[in-house]
Amino acid sequence: MSSYTKPKPSFDLASPSPAYTLNSGHKMPCVAYGTFRSQPGEIGAAIAEALKAGYRHFDLAHVYGNEKEIGVAFKKAFDEGAVKREELFITGKLWNSDHDVEIVPQACAHSLRNLQLDYFDLYLIHFPIAWKHTGLATPSWGASELGDTPLIDTWRAMEALVEKGVCKSIGVSNWPMMLMHDLVTQAKIQPACNQIELHAYYQRESLVNYCLANDICVTAHTPLGGGAANADTWNTPSLLKDPAIIGIGTAHNKSPAQVLLRFLLQLGVVVLPKSVKPHRMAENIDVFDFSLTDEEMAKIKTLDKYVSYKTNPNPLGSFLGGKDAYCAEGTDIFD
Repeated sequence: MSSYTKPKPSFDLASPSPAYTLNSGHKMPCVAYGTFRSQPGEIGAAIAEALKAGYRHFDLAHVYGNEKEIGVAFKKAFDEGAVKREELFITGKLWNSDHDVEIVPQACAHSLRNLQLDYFDLYLIHFPIAWKHTGLATPSWGASELGDTPLIDTWRAMEALVEKGVCKSIGVSNWPMMLMHDLVTQAKIQPACNQIELHAYYQRESLVNYCLANDICVTAHTPLGGGAANADTWNTPSLLKDPAIIGIGTAHNKSPAQVLLRFLLQLGVVVLPKSVKPHRMAENIDVFDFSLTDEEMAKIKTLDKYVSYKTNPNPLGSFLGGKDAYCAEGTDIFD
């Protein structure tokens, strides 16, 4: 096999609190707590449990519809002295319908007000697509229409947020290789992170290695392949039931989820598991007391199917009912 660029992991998993040092100089904990698919009425308690379990990195997004409840949970934790704001790393995201240059700072401020925060540690462009603005409180989903703001103009507005001090670092989410390189060649402030679907069935080695080689953190927002939710909804294969993963877990007395998270961490990828169940939260962050062997890493690498096992990285159905739906399923923005 010919040689190729394969950067080494840039964080020490043996340290007491493993963290990735972003190209902005700020440190980001290597395991985050995700808030996607967390329903109103349950996310507040889940945030409190996640803090108890030891999470200090929280991944949020305006379109998830739960910012206000999360903000209440954070404020309660701060007021009770459970944690200080500066001890947390909080990521927010700019939704597709808020890409207009004049809207970007308003959208960021709107999310910060919802969360009762003064700044984001990291703020990401959620998808590489601009939709028509539909109001800060009503992010577009359904009959969505394409907007006319170029991605680089949106990025310039993101850069201004750093200069203003309301975002310590900025980055992107769900960006493919070609758009990452286009951004890298034009950005004044380089993207600190690309948050993507990434798991043992969808390993995306070229994109991961490109980002790491350019000092861009890679965060896996679907490190377990979507888990039971995707298996039930979309009839996709479940990584948690893969015999190879189960076997490796048995050898280490660890769960399949812990094996999958450790696999990505050893590749130098920050992981973003999601659960509202306290025992799962604790399990997902308990991944620093064992290591996968080279043979086990190689075995997991053979599982790669290079097929997306999650619908979230493509807002396909959001176009249904509108003039910009270009196929029966909506519009595939990555076609």
